[in-house]
Amino acid sequence: MNDEFDVLIVGGGMVGAAVACALGDSDLKVALIEQAMPDAFSADQAHDLRVSALSIASQQILATVGAWDAVINMRSCPFKRMRVWETAGDTEFNSETIDYEALGYIVENRVTQLALLERAQQFANVEFLCPEVIKQIHYVDGKGRVDLASGRTLAAKVMVGADGGQSRLRQTVGIGVTSWDYQQHAMVIYVETDYAQQDITWQRFVPTGPQAFLPLTGHYGSIVWYNTPDEVRHLKSLSTTELLSELMATFPECLGKINKILGVASFPLKRQHAQAYVKQGVALVGDAAHMINPLAGQGVNIGLLDAAMLAEVLLEAHAKGKNIADLSVLKRYERLRRHENLKMMTVMDVFYRVFSNQIAPVKFLRNLGLGLAERITPLKNKVMRGAMGLEGRLPKLAKGETII
Repeated sequence: MNDEFDVLIVGGGMVGAAVACALGDSDLKVALIEQAMPDAFSADQAHDLRVSALSIASQQILATVGAWDAVINMRSCPFKRMRVWETAGDTEFNSETIDYEALGYIVENRVTQLALLERAQQFANVEFLCPEVIKQIHYVDGKGRVDLASGRTLAAKVMVGADGGQSRLRQTVGIGVTSWDYQQHAMVIYVETDYAQQDITWQRFVPTGPQAFLPLTGHYGSIVWYNTPDEVRHLKSLSTTELLSELMATFPECLGKINKILGVASFPLKRQHAQAYVKQGVALVGDAAHMINPLAGQGVNIGLLDAAMLAEVLLEAHAKGKNIADLSVLKRYERLRRHENLKMMTVMDVFYRVFSNQIAPVKFLRNLGLGLAERITPLKNKVMRGAMGLEGRLPKLAKGETII
């Protein structure tokens, strides 16, 4: 006997858990499968290395589905200002100029995931299967089911791939990807600083790539250092004392003294885009659908917008009596999100290429652009709203509205 579900979500990370929450309290029967529960949160723990700058749109999604209070009760760092600069030009954005309390929030990925998973388990129509391992995924004639290591077999009208960049579901149903590697790695360094919690993120552009500083709660921060793969390998080989000297020599004094290095990690930068987001009875969200240059920290944010929009499309179709597995229904989700995501990916690519280019006319134009952004208020405000996730076709949850 199969367990029958309307929606089966493969992957209980931030985006998959957000899909489950967005479908909570509906008539749809939902299953959420995750291999392992993240470690419980403790306020006296060190910050995780993996953090995200959640946009206002993402914060609104979490608030509307009822998960934001749990984030606040754990740990988050709001930031009101964002400074971007290069050798001859700089600009600072401030949320107060467009009447918002913050531009966004720096939150550990585990905190966001825990808050969403906790909320998902509160919905009677959502079954959370964790820890659980998928032995095999079946997809025949537009119909899907999964065999679990526990012995259960789950069938679903719609299978949602929220299982990351190497998505097993995406590969099983035969959706290809277009991808390429950037010739850069990102090094993430967790530090203790002289300054207490700040309300500003910093991003500086140098020939080898961006250098960013993200504030965390207390006397802590997260430095993101983009560089060539060879240079990142060299930096990781240094002793803690040597790396601290490199940081102090490289990063501007205005960030304050760095007292200690508490953790280091690195990862290669890659762009990847699924050639389709949907098939009959299948939809992809988050990294399973797209991987973006992390230059402006938009990867998680566009994934959460995917989650909110997919839930909106499914619930509205269900309310109208349509078959939610129909390709015509799922194509609506693809139309609403694929173009928006491609647009963001393209903007990030342009930033990456323009700011890593040392040709004199290009340097002049980018410094001119920063100068114009500083002086032209409407342009500056539009850039700010874009970074906050408030531009484009937004799902209802991102606007604080219930779906149905």
